[in-house]
Amino acid sequence: MFAFRSGLQKYNVEHNFEVKSIIHYYAQWIKEGKLQVNSDWNKDLQIKFTVQDPCQLVRKSFGDPVAEDLRFVVKSVVGDENFIDMVPNRSNNFCCGGGGGFLQAGYPEERHAYGKIKLNQILKTGATYAITPCHNCHAQIHDLSDHYKAGYHTVHLWTLIALSMGILGENEREYLGPDLAEVNLPE
Repeated sequence: MFAFRSGLQKYNVEHNFEVKSIIHYYAQWIKEGKLQVNSDWNKDLQIKFTVQDPCQLVRKSFGDPVAEDLRFVVKSVVGDENFIDMVPNRSNNFCCGGGGGFLQAGYPEERHAYGKIKLNQILKTGATYAITPCHNCHAQIHDLSDHYKAGYHTVHLWTLIALSMGILGENEREYLGPDLAEVNLPE
């Protein structure tokens, strides 16, 4: 998204559309009742979640407004009381260490060392799950937990949206922890 928006600006490409993040639409659709999510599944379980603010999405593209939309969506799916924000957050959040091609660059020791900042930030929240709306962040944050045996799980935002709606299939739960493996299974 960042590259697409930058290309439009750099090359002064005329266009008659607005570039937005899917997060903006998730928030809009939830507010309009078009995306009917529900956090009731987590009222008794009280599983704690935190969220990663992706560099490309928040800091380099849409800023704090998309970070606010992200938090609205997350709280709508897991419950206000089950969301723990990282500190710092939003535009000031730390990079996970996996973006900009670093994840694929072939330097895992350096990536793990740099990612320790993010690892410690996640651990400080005490959350069981780190929600990631970016696939690079997801891979890096998941790898950090595995590498350092941190014990938290990493989950895509859409996975939780689908779980909260009761439409997440059994075969789509492989990377969830045992606490979510059978929650809200479709009938």
